[in-house]
Amino acid sequence: MATFAERIVGAAKLDVRVYEEVEADTSALGQAMAVVVLSSVAAGIGAIGHRGVMGLIGGTVAALIAWFIWAFVTYLIGTKMLPEPQTSSDVGELLRTTGFSSSPGLLRVFGLVPVLGGVVVFVANIWMLVAMIIAVRQALDYNSTWRAIGVCLLGWLLLVIVSAFFLGIVR
Repeated sequence: MATFAERIVGAAKLDVRVYEEVEADTSALGQAMAVVVLSSVAAGIGAIGHRGVMGLIGGTVAALIAWFIWAFVTYLIGTKMLPEPQTSSDVGELLRTTGFSSSPGLLRVFGLVPVLGGVVVFVANIWMLVAMIIAVRQALDYNSTWRAIGVCLLGWLLLVIVSAFFLGIVR
C-alpha cells in the first residue's frame, strides 16, 4: 500500500493503480478529503491577492461541499443512468477516487507567481479534470473513457445548476 504522499503523486501522474487502490481502501476517505482541502487551500493561497483571506476560507469550504455534491451526482449518473454491465460502485468509492483527482490542484499555489501564475493555474485545472475522468472511469469500472467523460460533464453541469440555484437563494 502506498503512503499518502505516494498516493498524491501517483494520482497526479494519472496512475490508474493508485485510483484502484484508493477505490478499494475504505479507510482512505480522510486522505481524499485532505487532498481536496490541500488543493483548495493551494488555490486560495494562489489567489489571495485577488480574494483575500476570506476567499481562502470560503473557497475551501465551497470546494469540500462541491466535491461531495459532484461525487454523489456522479455516482447517481454513473450507476443509475449510464452504467456499463460491469459497473459496481458506491458513493465512498467516488469520494475517494475523485478526492485524489484533486492532487494536481496543489500546483495552484503558484498562482501567486506574476505572469506565469495564471498559466500554472489553468494547466492545473485541466489536469484535475483529466484526473477526475480517470477517477470516475476507475471507480465505476468503466471500459469506456468516453462514458466517463460524459458522466463527468453531466455531473459538472448539474453541480453548476445546483450551485447557481443555491447562490440565488442565498443572495
